[in-house]
Amino acid sequence: MSDRSEREAGRSFMPKFDDKGLLSAVVVHHETRDVLMVAFMDVEALNATRETGVAHFHSRSRGKLWKKGESSGNILKVHEILVDCDQDAFVLSCTPAGPTCHTGARSCFYRVLQDDALEPVKT
Repeated sequence: MSDRSEREAGRSFMPKFDDKGLLSAVVVHHETRDVLMVAFMDVEALNATRETGVAHFHSRSRGKLWKKGESSGNILKVHEILVDCDQDAFVLSCTPAGPTCHTGARSCFYRVLQDDALEPVKT
């Protein structure tokens, strides 16, 4: 089986990182499936997440490993990692220990585009 066939249809875990060594990670709430945030993972973040069961990402602004909630305590407990068809994006199903967004919002997606303005999402 070719690498492409194995990556797309096989059982081998073969993450496909981009030219910067990153892949996209969408975080959803484990129970509600609401989208909480989007971040990037590199090999180090993926390994730390798998080893600890707590979401880790690559901080592009700081250029280093970032444990979500390391300063706020609002960690994300990872229940499962869904892998897309060509293994270049993940969905992390997580239980948050508090607000996910750095603004204090439950989700980073707290606004909706209405015409040309951002309006609060109605919950």
